[in-house]
Amino acid sequence: MISIGLTGSIGMGKSTALKMFAELGAAVWDADDAVHRMYAAGGAAVAPIGAAFPGVVVDGAIDRPALAKIVLNDPDKLKTLEAIVHPLVGRDQAGFLVEAAATGAPAVVLDIPLLFENGAEGLFDAVVVVSAPEDVQRERVLARTGMTEEKLAAILAQQMPDAEKRAGADYVISSDQPIDAMADDIKAAYDAIIEKGPKQR
Repeated sequence: MISIGLTGSIGMGKSTALKMFAELGAAVWDADDAVHRMYAAGGAAVAPIGAAFPGVVVDGAIDRPALAKIVLNDPDKLKTLEAIVHPLVGRDQAGFLVEAAATGAPAVVLDIPLLFENGAEGLFDAVVVVSAPEDVQRERVLARTGMTEEKLAAILAQQMPDAEKRAGADYVISSDQPIDAMADDIKAAYDAIIEKGPKQR
C-alpha cells in the first residue's frame, strides 16, 4: 500500500485536495478531522484537556476559541496541549492505516498540517504540498469565522514558510486555479506516485 503525505500551510486548500484524492480511490485521513472528533462531546481529548485547562469544556465538548486564546501565544501551554493531543492523533492514524490495509486500498493519503515541522516527510512514499499565493491564503483564512490578523500571525509563526514546504515536496499542487485544473494536477501526481510504487527503505 502506497503512503502519501499531504500538507500545506493554513488556507492553502488541503481539504479540497484530500477530497480529490478520495475520488481517485485512495483511502484518506485528515489530522484536523481527527482532532475535531476528539474535541467533540464524548471525544477522547475532552477529559484530559479539561483537566489541564479548566474552563475550556462547554456542554461536554472543547470550546476551541477559548482553548486557542490560552495556548496560541504561550509556547509552554501549547506544548502541554500537544503532549495530550499528539498521542491520541497517532492512535487514530494507526487505526486508520490498519483499516485501509484490510480493505485493500491501493494508497493512503494522510493530510497532516505540520508534516514537515514534525519531521515526518521520510515516513511517506511521496509528499504532496498544496500551495497558493500569500494574498490568496490571507483572504481565505481571514474570511473564516472568528479568525483575526493576530490569530493568523500566531498560527503562521508555528508553520514552516510555504516556499520551504514547496522545496521539500515531491509534487506541488496549486489551489489558485480553476477546480478542474487542480483536479487534473492531483490525478497526474497520483498516477505518477502509483506508477513509481513504494520507496525502497
